[in-house]
Amino acid sequence: MDIRPFREDDSPAVIDLWRRCDLVRPWNDPDHDIDRKLGRDSEGFLVGEVEGEVVASVMVGYEGHRGWVNYLAVDPDRWGSGWGRQLMDEAERQLVGLGCPKLNLQVRATNTDAVEFYRLLGYRIDDVVSMGKRLIADD
Repeated sequence: MDIRPFREDDSPAVIDLWRRCDLVRPWNDPDHDIDRKLGRDSEGFLVGEVEGEVVASVMVGYEGHRGWVNYLAVDPDRWGSGWGRQLMDEAERQLVGLGCPKLNLQVRATNTDAVEFYRLLGYRIDDVVSMGKRLIADD
């Protein structure tokens, strides 16, 4: 798998990938999320490609205190390929290059496969409460 920056013409394939990975929720419009990411930090949006096909994606960000990963997705038919680990390695490499001291991510508690995946990569559950407040509604 080759990792490269997201291109705008990747949108349909990436959104389809996110849907197949069950990452899309009614309150998060994927088109809006892509536009927001591209408007802030397009270098932190990566796709994995095999023979011209988008098979994986990840959004990486750093706000000066913590790094964040969102939308890590690998084609479900290719889980176990090592591509998720490859994308996370690249995400971590980018964040270290920015001087980022810690990477945070959020996983739905019901997504036990993802929790185990991250655990195998060395991530641990932090003793914190994750809170959120919607500031802009995605209709």
